[in-house]
Amino acid sequence: MQQLEQPTQKADILITHAHLFTMQGEGVGYIPDGAVAITGSRIAAVGPTAELAGRFAADEQIDAAHCAVLPGLIDAHLHTPEGVLRGVAQDVRHWMQAALAPYMRHLTPQAALASTRLTILEGLKAGTTTFGDYTAPFPGWAEAFVEFGVRGRLTPKINALPPGGMAGWKIGDLYPFDPHAYRDLLENAVAFLRDWHGAADGRLTVMLGPQAPDMLTREQLLEVKRIAEREGVMIHMHVAQGDREIDQMLKRYGQRTPAYLDQIGYLDSQLLAVHLTEATDEEAGLIARRGARMALCSGSIGIIDGIVPPAYVFRHHGGPVGLGSDQASGNNCMNIFNEMKLTALFNKIKYRDPTIMPAWEVLRMATIEGARAIGLEQEIGSLAAGKQADLILVDLTEPTLCPVLDAPIRNIVPNLVYSARGHEVKTVIVAGKVIMRNRQVLTVDEEAVRAAAQEQAEAVARAVAGDPVHRGMALLAAMAADKL
Repeated sequence: MQQLEQPTQKADILITHAHLFTMQGEGVGYIPDGAVAITGSRIAAVGPTAELAGRFAADEQIDAAHCAVLPGLIDAHLHTPEGVLRGVAQDVRHWMQAALAPYMRHLTPQAALASTRLTILEGLKAGTTTFGDYTAPFPGWAEAFVEFGVRGRLTPKINALPPGGMAGWKIGDLYPFDPHAYRDLLENAVAFLRDWHGAADGRLTVMLGPQAPDMLTREQLLEVKRIAEREGVMIHMHVAQGDREIDQMLKRYGQRTPAYLDQIGYLDSQLLAVHLTEATDEEAGLIARRGARMALCSGSIGIIDGIVPPAYVFRHHGGPVGLGSDQASGNNCMNIFNEMKLTALFNKIKYRDPTIMPAWEVLRMATIEGARAIGLEQEIGSLAAGKQADLILVDLTEPTLCPVLDAPIRNIVPNLVYSARGHEVKTVIVAGKVIMRNRQVLTVDEEAVRAAAQEQAEAVARAVAGDPVHRGMALLAAMAADKL
């Protein structure tokens, strides 16, 4: 009788029988009946199940039959502390000043932390494994990402605005700048960078975040860039993010944002440019050709501004685009499946062309292209030997994703983009560790996270109601008319 060949390599986890989407090459890298072997925090091998099952003996084997297995989704830009403000600032003009600012001035560190934990939970359960979070550091911020076991690409915010933010400012007035506030935020950001860049076995990395070109002086922007170059990190900044910013730039410098940044040497591969809401096609092309990267938040900008940013043009000029959920106070959900669908739909509608932004392209924007946008493509974004073992299992038996067809047209990728809602994500692995299994998050108490967020949200709302500045909020008329 012929002897069966015994496995010759050891693995911690072997995932088998998957509809495997590796994102290798120019497409989605599909392997039918595919397998992934994981050793420690990294992928040991990717290939057909028949091949890997014969090579690897694993401590744990996960049968992924009837599942799509793909790289963990990347949220390139979000503000986790605003999760407790979900739904309070929609359907208005001058969103930041007329709706959000009264809430932000009462967002305590306790509320921010509860919000961050809620936002991570929401994103994780919808398949996000890397969070490009952007905020002013507060106690427990970085620790929350460590606790959940996810990957954080964290950016401490830097601006020169006086304490108290924008609440109460007259729309159209030039912002006053406070050099002391800037210095404090800069020093805190640098200290945070040195404490957390590379922490948690490399799961946490840091970028520097001048908030926007209209919120710092030229000298301050250039100082941040020099520090980022010295520390070897990227810059994560809102760019041409709205008509408010363009108005400020024209009044203060006589230039629109892209021309100003080009003049001072800011447009290069060090820059992750967020939104580009008000950038023209020519400006978007310029930013991409200079080597910068883009974070696109289709849901947020659609709700806040009613605009489709020029991501199609940016990609046409060779710039990588990652998808971001932005914030729950404007977008309402922190779900990259939602961003994939909206990105595809909005661009098809904008250009009146159903071939624009096909499903496979936006899936790459949520994975490998998103990794390029945030500068981590060597570590995450695709499934390949040597890369970090960040991946998700998506249950294709859910009603939203079945039936599954393989020929003559394979329908899995279009259904992931146009039909999935996030609840189909069954299992999540980050750096080789299972952190969600069968929809159950293993690293935190989900009920406690939700309860703390509810409690803190109510406390913030009470504080806003007692602050006279809230009387200028745009949605009060809708409240009075029983429309909300």
